[in-house]
Amino acid sequence: MDYWIHLAALSGGILTVMPLLMLVVLAVAIERSWALAVLLHRGQRLDDDLARADPQRENLLQILNAAPVGPQQAVLAACLASQDGESGDAFAEEAMLRQAAALDRGLWILDTAVTVAPLLGLLGTIIGMFHTFQLLGNNGAPEAITGQVAEALVATAAGLLIAILGLVFFNALNQRVRLVLHQMETIKVATLNRLYHPHGGLLRDAPQPMPARRQAQGR
Repeated sequence: MDYWIHLAALSGGILTVMPLLMLVVLAVAIERSWALAVLLHRGQRLDDDLARADPQRENLLQILNAAPVGPQQAVLAACLASQDGESGDAFAEEAMLRQAAALDRGLWILDTAVTVAPLLGLLGTIIGMFHTFQLLGNNGAPEAITGQVAEALVATAAGLLIAILGLVFFNALNQRVRLVLHQMETIKVATLNRLYHPHGGLLRDAPQPMPARRQAQGR
């Protein structure tokens, strides 16, 4: 503990901020990871229910009533509130825009920590080097000078560690946000297809037009 106090004083108090910044990064990362994992699980269940559903509005309403509240459920509700495909697409896009802002909530903290942590660490190292230069000017022992240089670099190492962890979590959570948005888009398209193009899949069984060459031979 005394050594940590010594390092914190050498960095001008910067090292006392680093543990707090690390706790903030971990808290945001854990909370967002859990929340987005739950949303992905709910969205996958809703998508699976839609894939197995009959193209009837009553069946889709039952799926909506059974679905937990979430951004994917809001998109499904917006589609079912429409009266045609064009309005359904517009309602679903509005619902997606309203829900998208809440998906990346808190990620700006990780983005900020990735940028700020190395700068704070560098500042702490620079302050520590000032103390080292003062020791050098007072004809300090070489061993003491090299030891203080090493101790001054602890602040930079701490800042880089926080930045690396924050960057890993930030990229992973951004990927989960993109997956949730993809689920919302899939649910929108699947719902509108079942509402307004329920027999679209039968088009592959329809007779295909005769090629132009065969038509000419028939004549």
